[in-house]
Amino acid sequence: MRYLTAGESHGPQLTTIIEGLPAGMPLTEEDINMELARRQKGHGRGRRMQIEKDAVQIMGGIRHGYTLGSPVALVVENKDWTHWTKIMGQAPLDSEASEEVKRKITRARPGHADLNGALKYGHRDMRNVLERSSARETTVRVAAGAAAKKLLSLLGIEIACHVKEIGGIAAEEANYASLAELKEKTEASPVRTFDPDAEKKMMAAIDEAKKNGDSIGGIVEVIVEGMPPGVGSYVHYDRKLDSKLAGAMVSINAFKGVEFGIGFEAARKPGSEVHDEILWDAERGYYRRTNRLGGFEGGMTTGMPIVVRGVMKPIPTLYKPLQSVDIDTKEPYAASIERSDSCAVPAAAVVAESVIAWELAAAILEQFPADRMDALIQSVEEQRRYAREF
Repeated sequence: MRYLTAGESHGPQLTTIIEGLPAGMPLTEEDINMELARRQKGHGRGRRMQIEKDAVQIMGGIRHGYTLGSPVALVVENKDWTHWTKIMGQAPLDSEASEEVKRKITRARPGHADLNGALKYGHRDMRNVLERSSARETTVRVAAGAAAKKLLSLLGIEIACHVKEIGGIAAEEANYASLAELKEKTEASPVRTFDPDAEKKMMAAIDEAKKNGDSIGGIVEVIVEGMPPGVGSYVHYDRKLDSKLAGAMVSINAFKGVEFGIGFEAARKPGSEVHDEILWDAERGYYRRTNRLGGFEGGMTTGMPIVVRGVMKPIPTLYKPLQSVDIDTKEPYAASIERSDSCAVPAAAVVAESVIAWELAAAILEQFPADRMDALIQSVEEQRRYAREF
């Protein structure tokens, strides 16, 4: 299973085409729009979220609410396009076009793809870079993730996300009875956290950063329950599933680190306090006494909950811009300012949930018969039964 996205931040639309979904899987626009709405929430979001009310259009691959087995095409319109039709139009500009129409950007923003992208593709106008490197593209990554989440749910696999930390303010360890409870509490939080005391402090920190023209980052956590054991592989480095999840996490704009289970804390503990003892009973089959390794051993799922965290740096678009250089004049300048958020960590948690869901769904479809949804459900359940009886 794979997908490709296309579109620019201020272009007419964002598009994704998904290939490899099994036939007979229920999927509606409502399933996807629910996830798109979650991505747009969060204390600290900028004015763009007041303009865009993201809604998907299914353009192919689904009939009467079920996938056909052919590629699924999804489109999300950019409502702000009406203000950018001249600046971002596809038609060639004549020599008389004004600088306002061209809106050329020559001052690179530190921390962004602007300068590196201009050097790679030879763009003298860095708007050609920033329009595509913008986190706006994650809209259709969440749309693709919604399809993956639907598939996982039909297999009895549930996924949730929450915010662990913003601006150095850490939430207390989430104590929940089920993922449903975690979802209910974090979705009601403006910063998507389980800890109400930390929530207030996080919101105050975001407001302070905004007032100062600055931005702050944080840590998000994704938890997955119900994955059958043995998905992934120890045989080849590029088929280790935890490696794919790590790559997916740091592929999100502004993400700079990833860890599983106790993560980097393992470097400060002896092996006896890191590895998970193996137990067995007739009802559960094999399981682990603890889950310090976050649901993975040897690049494969253990059947325990998958716990993966990602570190998001502060958004580099600042309203008190850092020092930069104009690529035309080579003179020092303050970097260009584009409309931005002071903190996007709560929204980024939803993106993280989406990309993790995608990689898990893709791994399942690679390992089990995947042409028909009914056959896939049967095969995954057979794997669970086999693992219990092994």
